Amino acid sequence: MDKNQILDQLKQINYPGFNRDIVSFGMVKDVVIDQSIITIILAISSSNEEKKNQLVQEISDKIKIESFEVKIKVLDQAPRKTVDTSNKDANVQGNIKNIIAVASGKGGVGKSTIALNLAAALSKAGHKTGLLDLDIYGPSLPITMGIVENPEVNDQQKIIPVIKDNLKLMSFGFISGNQAPVVWRGPLVAKMTEQFFRDVVWGELDYLILDLPPGTGDVQLTLSQKIPLDGAIIVTTPNDIALTDVRKGADMFSKVKTPLLGVVENMSYMQISGKIQSPNTDLSNVELCINDKKIFLEKDKSFNYKFHLFEEGGGLNESKRLNVPLLGQIPYSEDLMLSIDKGEPLILSNDKHPISEIFNKIVKRLEEYHEKKLN
Repeated sequence: MDKNQILDQLKQINYPGFNRDIVSFGMVKDVVIDQSIITIILAISSSNEEKKNQLVQEISDKIKIESFEVKIKVLDQAPRKTVDTSNKDANVQGNIKNIIAVASGKGGVGKSTIALNLAAALSKAGHKTGLLDLDIYGPSLPITMGIVENPEVNDQQKIIPVIKDNLKLMSFGFISGNQAPVVWRGPLVAKMTEQFFRDVVWGELDYLILDLPPGTGDVQLTLSQKIPLDGAIIVTTPNDIALTDVRKGADMFSKVKTPLLGVVENMSYMQISGKIQSPNTDLSNVELCINDKKIFLEKDKSFNYKFHLFEEGGGLNESKRLNVPLLGQIPYSEDLMLSIDKGEPLILSNDKHPISEIFNKIVKRLEEYHEKKLN
């Protein structure tokens, strides 16, 4: 019997109330085998004693090894990371309850659009929310929010976030000018990333949403080492070429012990609606076919057709692989595209839009997650 065999058994045990195992959650700090005694050391940050006792009992029932005595030790306070990032105030200016990264392994999947509308939806739900655009080389927030002003600096030389639509906003594009190209090496990017947390006065926030650049580079590494992320949301499109890179990003967060909160599939499909019009009143024999597929017609000859731009099911399959929920499937939408070009998040300009309702559902799932986490 070795440590890896025990870890494999522990991976089959989920933390009570969650569908994620305690190993990937980072709750198993160590497994020590000393002669005939196996000690499983757990690091659980929750103050819910009932859940702790339930978990200990489940482990005791699961791990039964002949000729070995199994002991379970629960540390009183668990470090949030493998590096010392348990104190948010040490690295972040302000009191921020939840820091959530929105990430993708590949550019062009609509990650910034998702991050913006998610932040706007959280704000609309009554949460104090900030949005930080961490793409140093290609900041998008000045365009997506229609902002051309520079942030102010207080007497302590700290940056005051730009506020619009009740959102606290910060982007390198506000400082550099969105037209200026950035040619920086990794250390400078890492330093600027840290400054966005240490030198920006975020104040009291319920949520700070991070719009990460694509890939697994300097920004992601800095965050994992310096900033106590509360979770990450992975954005992908359904096609294989995007999913290949997304898997790398998702696996990176797992390695640095950042909980994956779920997957959002963007550009899942295109909703095509229309109506057949003809001077001929008798349309009883009329059929409509798209890509050799017969489309159902209503009595008035109107139709709704869900056209999949990519292979169907990519986001769902990735969420299953990661053992996290598929938080939402965002269709390709001209309304969403135009809202970004106008600098007006769709959820703020039209909260009854079907896509706005999808973002509202994602917010509710995040609220449920953090409520369970507190309990």
